[in-house]
Amino acid sequence: MESDMVMHHGGCHCRRVRWRFQAPSSVVAWNCNCSVCSMRGIIQFVVPSEKFELLGDSKECLTTYTFGTHTAKHTFCKFCGITSFYLSRAFPDGISISFRCVDPGTLTLDEIKHFDGRNWESSYEKEFAPRSQGAG
Repeated sequence: MESDMVMHHGGCHCRRVRWRFQAPSSVVAWNCNCSVCSMRGIIQFVVPSEKFELLGDSKECLTTYTFGTHTAKHTFCKFCGITSFYLSRAFPDGISISFRCVDPGTLTLDEIKHFDGRNWESSYEKEFAPRSQGAG
């Protein structure tokens, strides 16, 4: 429901990358063990792209890393190196946001689920494909 939505803000460590998004005050996040997420320690959740907005000149401070299928676009700040959000392989119409990069005070975690990113295809089929086909 739109009335349950809150405007949240966040960004990178040096604050050159800033963004905002609309979401409930509490979310379910994912801890992925793929090679990138596990090294970065990202706890992430997804919001629809239309609910996310980069602020100011943030886009000029971003660079992108891809690997494997090159579907996910791992954006990070050119100056401090923090990945505060990225374009997900699993949710191409959404933005994956690093929970730890959201400004404190507006967002809490309901739960942290595990995603086996080392076995991406089978994990995706198990966790997300049934929902996208209307079965969950």
